[in-house]
Amino acid sequence: MKIVITGVGIVSAAGRGIDATVDALRSGRSGLGELSLFESARCAAFPVAEVTEPIPASTPRASALATLAARDALSHAKIEDPSDVALTLGICVGGLFESEPSVAALVRGETPDDSVWPRHECAYTTHRVARELGVHGPALTVSTACSSGAQALGLASELIRDGSATIALAGGVDAVTRLTFSGFMSLLAMDPEGCRPFDRDRAGMSLGEGAAFLVLESEASALERGVQPLAEFAGYGNSCDAHHPTAPDPEGRGAESAMRIALTRANVTDLSTVDYVNAHGTGTPDNDRSETAALRRVFGERVPDVSSTKQVFGHTLGAAGAIEAVVSVLTLTHNFLPGTPGFVTPDPDCLIPLGESRDARPGIVMSNSFGFGGNNTVLCLRRWVTA
Repeated sequence: MKIVITGVGIVSAAGRGIDATVDALRSGRSGLGELSLFESARCAAFPVAEVTEPIPASTPRASALATLAARDALSHAKIEDPSDVALTLGICVGGLFESEPSVAALVRGETPDDSVWPRHECAYTTHRVARELGVHGPALTVSTACSSGAQALGLASELIRDGSATIALAGGVDAVTRLTFSGFMSLLAMDPEGCRPFDRDRAGMSLGEGAAFLVLESEASALERGVQPLAEFAGYGNSCDAHHPTAPDPEGRGAESAMRIALTRANVTDLSTVDYVNAHGTGTPDNDRSETAALRRVFGERVPDVSSTKQVFGHTLGAAGAIEAVVSVLTLTHNFLPGTPGFVTPDPDCLIPLGESRDARPGIVMSNSFGFGGNNTVLCLRRWVTA
């Protein structure tokens, strides 16, 4: 069964929708700026990629972002009645943006706002999206750290393959929170100058927030509905480093395994046909070296064009894999490869990524997402062509 992508929706620091996203990627525009979502002198020392799209104060931030992107994806796929659609959502911190002030109130011995606790759970966001959009198919929540959004797509493809769903809405979301800021600061994993993937002077990541969703269905379903696919969801691969709670395997063995599985499932027998890799490329010293090692072992002397778009969107955690899957689709539909904002000076221990965007016509693209706990997911997408 050939599975295709028929709709995408995205909201990020680059803006909302396809046009804003393509413009940011082509121009290499950084989404990083000053922190405004909450007050913290320590956190404000680091640039962050915040969403500026208006969010109703009465709606949990993650739920609002996810609903915006999911609604856009359904509309793009020309689905008016999503009642039978399956929903898979990748997310890391759930409703923490709203529950953190209540935790702080408890610490101070004050009475917290108890209404936030039900919205704290990651699964709440999934069910909120389903309720808002009228999605009544299977609704599943994935939380595998920074690979969550990509894993949600892989899970959606399995629901379609085994007949549990005909159409699936799959994606990821996360909002910026105090805890994620503090956690990455405690790991000394953030760059006060902004992330610089694969650069010799890189000093860490930059946080971001956002949401992205893609509509997956069988090719037969899409054609029966009269909808032209955007791309083929050719395959995906999962692996686990089993190395360290936060650090990647220095040799990238888990990442390598996930890439090989994805390529095998996509029936890619000639590696020279892979034209582009959207790297995980966080800008941390360890991640970029590890990912480089894995790519070089998989592809040998001919590593495809590679770039990281983390400075455009920030590292959006549970949304990252879904956002970068949308980026990968856009490279196929808009015929270009994005650059790597922040990259200036090559590192002898790392590959040299594309510095600026350029026109191209990729046929097969790969998107890497690697998370804490060694949770790795790699997606492989192919240009869709009529039979």
